[in-house]
Amino acid sequence: MLPPYTSSTLGNHYYIVQIPLSDRWQVYRRLQELMIPCLCHPDGSLRVQVDNCLTVILVHSIVKQFLVSRQELIDWLERCWQL
Repeated sequence: MLPPYTSSTLGNHYYIVQIPLSDRWQVYRRLQELMIPCLCHPDGSLRVQVDNCLTVILVHSIVKQFLVSRQELIDWLERCWQL
């Protein structure tokens, strides 16, 4: 199951990631820790610079951590171990 977020292109490889406002700052801080360029605009949008596939995977993983239940994360991890 994919997390309930969407993104759209802004040009120059920036994407608007629409996630709940309650999670936005935590996601922003985690992206900053990983040195992924991002901006939180006054309109509430989170804009993330995506230059390569690794960044896409990291952004997806970070957002997933905040938007899916603990049980879904456990199930996902267990499926990974079975591969």
